[in-house]
Amino acid sequence: MTRPVLATARARVELLPEVGGSIGRFVFDGRDVLRPTPEGATDALNVGCFPLVPFCNRIPSGRFAFQGREVVLAPNLDGHPHPLHGQGWRAAWTVTGLSDTRAVLTYDHAPSDWPWAYRAEQILVLSDQGLRVELSVTNTGAEVMPAGLGLHPYFAARPGEALKMDVDGVWMVDADVLPTVHQQGPWMRDWTVGAPTATDSLIDNCWTGFGGKAVLSAPEGSSTIIEASDNCRWAHVYSPPGADFVCVEPTSSRPDPFGPGFGEGQTGIVALAPGEKASVWMTLTIA
Repeated sequence: MTRPVLATARARVELLPEVGGSIGRFVFDGRDVLRPTPEGATDALNVGCFPLVPFCNRIPSGRFAFQGREVVLAPNLDGHPHPLHGQGWRAAWTVTGLSDTRAVLTYDHAPSDWPWAYRAEQILVLSDQGLRVELSVTNTGAEVMPAGLGLHPYFAARPGEALKMDVDGVWMVDADVLPTVHQQGPWMRDWTVGAPTATDSLIDNCWTGFGGKAVLSAPEGSSTIIEASDNCRWAHVYSPPGADFVCVEPTSSRPDPFGPGFGEGQTGIVALAPGEKASVWMTLTIA
């Protein structure tokens, strides 16, 4: 199957709409900014970036209540009891617009264990400065629907890679990577002053108070500047020991988004009336 491609004089993006509406590869000035997807890959866990819609990260045992409705979601990751990242990353998307530098991908969800209908859309725009991705979700059903959005880029790790971003705390997690308690200030790494992303112990945590900008830099080569919309107040960092990638994921809600603090609006989940739309965006600028 021919991959939809965006290209400029300096950059190239290969899309995999059939694999969770994902980005298969993003090359800038010959450098793989995102890890390249292996040929023939069919799982979004192996791609360069995929969308999180209509919720981010894990929901404990898939159980939550919203406006009097009890919902139970089926697991969507082998061997893991807590469904994560919504339905979009496990579905095929449709290319509804394509030019040399701009693509539109859409996914329509019919009510299922997630009992609300919605349309998700991604707009990707490539330039000689970098890539912009906008992700939105529109409630196409007749009832109010909860929603949280995010993007899950896997940045190709380089020797000496460091991450710098403004954050104010982090969620500790249990053995199932579910949030437990919030800790103010630095933990493991002080990203506010810049710190190595390589680690001997798994980092799979959500940082709070994200200021909307993160920078990945290495001793040799250009930096990747990650910027996100104001409603992305969380940044999830995923860095397994020995991995050839690091994930810095801007999100508009935190893990366990229907857990403690949900009723007070502290988890980032929004309620969309029928026909209402929510969106986030992320830019990857190379400098």
